[in-house]
Amino acid sequence: MIEFVAENLAPIMFLSLVVFLLLGYPVAFSLAANGLLFFIIGVELAPLSDSINLSWPLLNALPERFWGVMSNDTLLAIPFFTFMGIVLERSGMAEDLLDTIGQLFGPVRGGLAYAVIFVGALLAATTGVVAASVIAMGLISLPIMLRYGYDRRIASGVIAASGTLAQIIPPSLVLIVLADQLGRSVGDMYAGALIPGLVLTGLYMGYILLMTFLKRDSMPALPLEARTLGSGVTSLIIALAVAAGIAYAAHVYLAPTQGENADILGATVGTAFIYVVALIDRALKINALSRLAQQVIIVLIPPLALIFLVLGTIFLGIATPTEGGAMGAVGALIMAAAKGRLNMEVVRAALAATTRLSAFVLFILIGARVFSLTFYGVNGHLWVEHLLVGLPGGEIGFLIAVNVLVFLLAFFLDFFELAFIIVPLLAPAADKLGIDLIWFGVLLGINMQTSFMHPPFGFALFYLRSVAARVPYLDKVTGKMTQPVTTGQIYWGAVPFVGIQIVMVALTILFPQMVMHYKGSGAVVDPSTIKIEVPGFGQGGGGLTLPDNGGGLGLPGGLQLPGGSPLDGGQQQPGQQNAPQQNKPPATDLSAPPSFN
Repeated sequence: MIEFVAENLAPIMFLSLVVFLLLGYPVAFSLAANGLLFFIIGVELAPLSDSINLSWPLLNALPERFWGVMSNDTLLAIPFFTFMGIVLERSGMAEDLLDTIGQLFGPVRGGLAYAVIFVGALLAATTGVVAASVIAMGLISLPIMLRYGYDRRIASGVIAASGTLAQIIPPSLVLIVLADQLGRSVGDMYAGALIPGLVLTGLYMGYILLMTFLKRDSMPALPLEARTLGSGVTSLIIALAVAAGIAYAAHVYLAPTQGENADILGATVGTAFIYVVALIDRALKINALSRLAQQVIIVLIPPLALIFLVLGTIFLGIATPTEGGAMGAVGALIMAAAKGRLNMEVVRAALAATTRLSAFVLFILIGARVFSLTFYGVNGHLWVEHLLVGLPGGEIGFLIAVNVLVFLLAFFLDFFELAFIIVPLLAPAADKLGIDLIWFGVLLGINMQTSFMHPPFGFALFYLRSVAARVPYLDKVTGKMTQPVTTGQIYWGAVPFVGIQIVMVALTILFPQMVMHYKGSGAVVDPSTIKIEVPGFGQGGGGLTLPDNGGGLGLPGGLQLPGGSPLDGGQQQPGQQNAPQQNKPPATDLSAPPSFN
């Protein structure tokens, strides 16, 4: 029995960790305690198995492993982006965006749902924090959607799903953690995840469009009296066309001097021009733009500028993700100050939330280091690798098995726990199968996004439940009694969006170029321009002349090879046949052994 335990210590250790987690113990302490417990067991059983490489001096490696965690500059991006998200959520940016975009899409059937998805994507690209997005949209949009007759399941599902876009659209916190665990660049992970995040947003909108045809009364358009900004879409289209024209003109003007950056600089000039025009138009009451156009431009451009400040500088190689996060935090403070909502209470709340999340991540990572020290010492990584690489179906079988495993574990674990426990075990097997780890990380990120929407443990569902009405209430605008949203309606509303994310996982597997574009097209080589020159050998004819002064291979006289080109069969040129041989050394006598005196 003891021999059996010694030979199978790795799977027993992994199953014990699962039991600890299912019993409800904190993840960080479960990892550390499990690692230390099995370290002691492994040291005692080491003489019984060749697969156990544990000894007491190995514990001396723990301080260095802890120091490696705390000195990791990449993880500094997590507190920066968390702080930025909390400050933006307190600055009122979400309220302004939801109100303005809701007015813009209001005349369209399902317009409020489109607005929630659009704003969810914008908040994801500026905050990267799921809780802030879901709570803000639940507080602001859900009462309005219920007021105007939206189906409760669709309304709650749209809000919960749109908030989880912060998981896959950069600057996502989970992408930072995945890049760190996979040993890859955060910038490459961001670039690879951008298109899948936008495609997923489009799938959400496609689902809303489909439902407007299948259930026409489930998402009515806003009534005319609710459109306080009035009409004015034509004015907005004209303003955008003018901005595009100015951007193109600036691009043409700057192209000779700025090169590839001319398009970005041109877009910046066009955007800044229309923003200044809108501000002047509102301040001086010129009314060249409609109220709707003014509001959309003034509300939408600052968060877009913040997105460019964070992601644009990272993609252009100007800043690292950590530096981009720091600039984003400063930009969020500036935006909050510009709205008059920056005070010590906001800063204190943002710092408290940032400290809690950073400490949470750090403790899990330290616990994971203790666990991995023992797990690797019992060759657990080889056990997992052999188990996964040996699956039938090769690479496709591996991807299907891994995605099913992560999908099921997401019912019980959140994305941080999955990233720190599961991903380090999967990465070596994926690398051995030749799978690009950036693509693999984005695929896992999309899959782990479902952990926020799984009934009954999805955190996004809990966030929405905490702000949704539990009892009937009197609507302040209509004066009518409004029924609450039940927990069952929230759960059933999330199910279609979980299905959409599974479809997105399949699309990412079928069309890997959505992620692999991060590598770029690479240099294009014209085969007709390739020229290979083979050097000749021997003296004369431009060949490779070896020394003839007694230094060749330790023998006097050097290595005598025939001159000429190898393409001529080594024949000398006619002018060389009768050339006088000056200072020709005597021939070497090979019948006697060489002398080294």
